[in-house]
Amino acid sequence: MAKKQTNHGGAPEGRKSLSHTYSQLHVHIVFSTKHRYPFLHGKLRHRLFPYMGGIIRELDGKPIRVNGVADHVHILASLPPRIAVSDVLRTVKANSSRWIHEEFPSQAKFAWQTGYGVFSVSHRDLESVLRYVNNQEEHHRVKTFQEEFLSFLHEYGIEYDEKYLWD
Repeated sequence: MAKKQTNHGGAPEGRKSLSHTYSQLHVHIVFSTKHRYPFLHGKLRHRLFPYMGGIIRELDGKPIRVNGVADHVHILASLPPRIAVSDVLRTVKANSSRWIHEEFPSQAKFAWQTGYGVFSVSHRDLESVLRYVNNQEEHHRVKTFQEEFLSFLHEYGIEYDEKYLWD
């Protein structure tokens, strides 16, 4: 008679269970200031982007690069599987907005756009996306945020209604 396997992890009989979760969830997140107003001047960006990376670390994520220009932000990050991207973005946007109002009182009208774009990044494409995020100032000499965002939506095959795209 065959010896019966012990079921230690709740896996169906005959299957081995994994005792840990393994993931690699790289995302490229893009969002703008409200109405794409150029609030994010150089001094503010210099302090804001590391702050945003710290928020992601507090959520057990790994900020690979946070960068952007005066009217929008790109975040390349690795996120844990236990937290929804929408929860990460709600936390990052709310906390960074509050921080901007506290640290830069002259930016009292600052706000982020309501939505965001989030795009999955394969391990093989990570370096090219990192280069893209790193070169935002150069890239935006020739392309607006709106043109860039629409190109992401097309590249990833995401359907949209333009009347709900911009706020």
